[in-house]
Amino acid sequence: MSFLRKPIYATAGYNTVSLGQGRKEFKPKEPRPGIEHYIKEAGRGALAQVKNPEAIDEGVMTNFMMARYNRQGNRPGFFPMIHPSFRYKPATGTEGACDSGGLGLAVACKTILADVADAVLVVGFEVQTTVKAVYGADYLAGAGWYKDRKKGHAHFFPGQFSDRAGACFEKFGKEKVREGMAHWYVQAIENARRNPKAQEYHNSISDLFATGMTPPNPKVFCEHINVYDCSKVSDAGCALIFASEEGLKKLGVEKKDAVEVVSWGQCEDDITNPQPDLTKLVASQKAASLAYERAGLSPKDIGVLEVHDCFSIAGLLMMEATGFAGYGEGADFVSAGKTKIDGEIPTNTTGGLIGYGHPVGASGVRQAVDLVHQLTGKASDCQIAMDSASPYGLMVSMGGSDITIVSMIFKKIE
Repeated sequence: MSFLRKPIYATAGYNTVSLGQGRKEFKPKEPRPGIEHYIKEAGRGALAQVKNPEAIDEGVMTNFMMARYNRQGNRPGFFPMIHPSFRYKPATGTEGACDSGGLGLAVACKTILADVADAVLVVGFEVQTTVKAVYGADYLAGAGWYKDRKKGHAHFFPGQFSDRAGACFEKFGKEKVREGMAHWYVQAIENARRNPKAQEYHNSISDLFATGMTPPNPKVFCEHINVYDCSKVSDAGCALIFASEEGLKKLGVEKKDAVEVVSWGQCEDDITNPQPDLTKLVASQKAASLAYERAGLSPKDIGVLEVHDCFSIAGLLMMEATGFAGYGEGADFVSAGKTKIDGEIPTNTTGGLIGYGHPVGASGVRQAVDLVHQLTGKASDCQIAMDSASPYGLMVSMGGSDITIVSMIFKKIE
């Protein structure tokens, strides 16, 4: 029996430009668009791809820290401004740190399975460039156990993943892991250069590997990672529509322009407890395994992958958590080029969080949008050649340091 009691489809994905440091048009001393701009652009960008926008039954608005970055609450209240027909329709807001978007995807699917909607629009958004980095670091600390803030690193969240990198250095060898992290950075920038909407699209560094190998400077940042290991502060919006079979008909969307949701895995760890092993993403592994199990699939069936690489070390650990590399072998797997766009398992083909940018509340939605584009042949210069033997795409969206996780598997419709 299928995990899902009826088919669910995803269609009409749209990403805005990820605006922030690195984009030529980013001018930090000049006024910039607010959250309403990204909500409208992303939402309307998705609706422009369907014939009947009024067929949308509900909305899910995903965001992490708008109450602090933008001094604004009530995520659902922004849904009606996307389209006139949305006024008085129901909407829900989701927040799960960096997995806020992933949670929104799961909520949309559950809503359709509950037979209370046939078409749900998910819009993820975040505007983070409103404050200086030192204040932003404090806001982002809320993705972890904030009571540890004072005894943690000044750059609290980068510090968490710097500790993960240090643990991996000690257990698996510093040189090997450090080179794997640098290769992850190279891949992220190379893929972002193919994506006009990526924050690193304009990156013109000639020797990316040498840049990725820049020694960490603990006097100004972290002990085991450098700034190139990090995703950037980003402003963006991303949107995707989920629909039942009847919903697709109401929207006027043909199946060739949609992908099927095969399964998902949702997992939660205890945010108040220290991670048991910094060299593993245990919750991410459990969520990915659950998605595989429910779909009756394994890594060999996956043709394209989107993982949460808030830091390069997270990218390496995600390759192990998703079953593509063995424990301690993620660095070697990446260094061998197996995750490149023409490699064994093309990963984060539009740049990932390091290359595209990390508008926190939108990142999970962006991952799904990019998989939908790949599986429908609409990924433009980032497009890979899908093998008919592996017509599935897997994403893993992570909130906090492996705390809130949603994995989801999509299938190309033949």
